[in-house]
Amino acid sequence: MLPDVWREGSSGVCPMIKCTREVRTPMNALLNVNPILLGFLASLVAGVATVLGAIPALVARKVSSRVYDGLLGMAAGVMLAATVFSLIIPAVDKAGGGLRGALVAGAGLFLGGLFLDLVDRYSPHQHFIKGPEGGAATSSLQRIWLFIIAITIHNFPEGLAVGVGVGSGDLGSGLSLATGIGLQNIPEGMAVALALLGERYKSGQIFLITLLTGLVEPVGGLLGVAAVTLANPVLPWALAFAAGAMLFVISDEIIPETHERGNERTATYMILLGFVIMMLLDTTLG
Repeated sequence: MLPDVWREGSSGVCPMIKCTREVRTPMNALLNVNPILLGFLASLVAGVATVLGAIPALVARKVSSRVYDGLLGMAAGVMLAATVFSLIIPAVDKAGGGLRGALVAGAGLFLGGLFLDLVDRYSPHQHFIKGPEGGAATSSLQRIWLFIIAITIHNFPEGLAVGVGVGSGDLGSGLSLATGIGLQNIPEGMAVALALLGERYKSGQIFLITLLTGLVEPVGGLLGVAAVTLANPVLPWALAFAAGAMLFVISDEIIPETHERGNERTATYMILLGFVIMMLLDTTLG
């Protein structure tokens, strides 16, 4: 009997030649899926994970500020690691490496940050700590819906990052990015649910609204994966752009939010934990 590493050829025998058998794994199966569809589905799953955060909020009805800030800190750590390992480093490599790659990635970072800054400045929305932003139009909108708009705005670049990551050709890195974004969406879903509970919304309404805030991610994911799949030269720019947008969210929104209620030390250690978790995910899946 022939060893397992040999296989039959067209004549029925593969003599004196070691032949490899194709190993079918879930990752190999995913490689055959249309990349645009895969990018959309990955960002959809990451966005729907927002609902998971609503569940403990609906059950407990109240979460301590220490727990909430700790979870936000972990989300920031996950996003930081995802930005570095799944977006910035691949952007430098795809741009040719060296000084040229670093300059392209740096320019893309600033463009992504500037884009989100403009959206943040001129779209009416609300933050629990900083209050309303976006100009005079904020006075005509309810505070709770302004907060939901803020979460929705910040979910878009996350979906964009997942789409670009999957479309980059490195499926493992793209999936680890989607997993990390899904994990950090959980405390965002909790924040939305807690805000709606304070306004006496019903559980069904809270569940639906929380889900809708996450559904902007597949929109960003579809745009990101389509852009890099149809126009490959924009790939390093798209990776860096998504990274810049995510870094803006981390620095401008998430970290300051965790330092406003006296829980900055807890949040800091949770940032480190989140970074390590995402680093392990990227190493394992990437």
